[in-house]
Amino acid sequence: MQIIVGLGNPGKKYERNRHNVGFETVDCIAKKNNFSPWRKKFQSQISEGKINLNKVILVKPQTLMNNSGFAVKEVLHFYKTHLNNLTVIHDDIDLKVGRIKSKIGGSHGGHNGLRSIDQQVHSDYFRLRIGIDRPVNKSQVANYVLSNFSEKDKYTIDNVINLIT
Repeated sequence: MQIIVGLGNPGKKYERNRHNVGFETVDCIAKKNNFSPWRKKFQSQISEGKINLNKVILVKPQTLMNNSGFAVKEVLHFYKTHLNNLTVIHDDIDLKVGRIKSKIGGSHGGHNGLRSIDQQVHSDYFRLRIGIDRPVNKSQVANYVLSNFSEKDKYTIDNVINLIT
């Protein structure tokens, strides 16, 4: 069984924010693979299905980004699975819009969602990083990640999400 967590913030207010590319990605996976309807469980929205005959649990923590680790810990505990079955999809301001990178483990790099997960379950899990670029002024990072993409950048992000799902 694979657990795929998309990071984001719950609610309409944050729906199209840069910080929510993880949510958008797992929504696309669910839709393309005819997963079950989303339901509330483990401080999250959960959807279940199969990809290539393998059981997959999609997770959108509803704890706000900075507390994502609490929801992830509950999911891992309930399904009695290990970190090697965990994939976390998240935004990355150190990558240009639309670039993707993956890695296992490492630093949270200042990402508060990853920091929370690392604190709750450790850092040795697979990460899929989706670039959202960074603001010119470093003091604007919080406002930047909680703002919506430009039309051009949204088109790029939608194409990347469509390709990786």
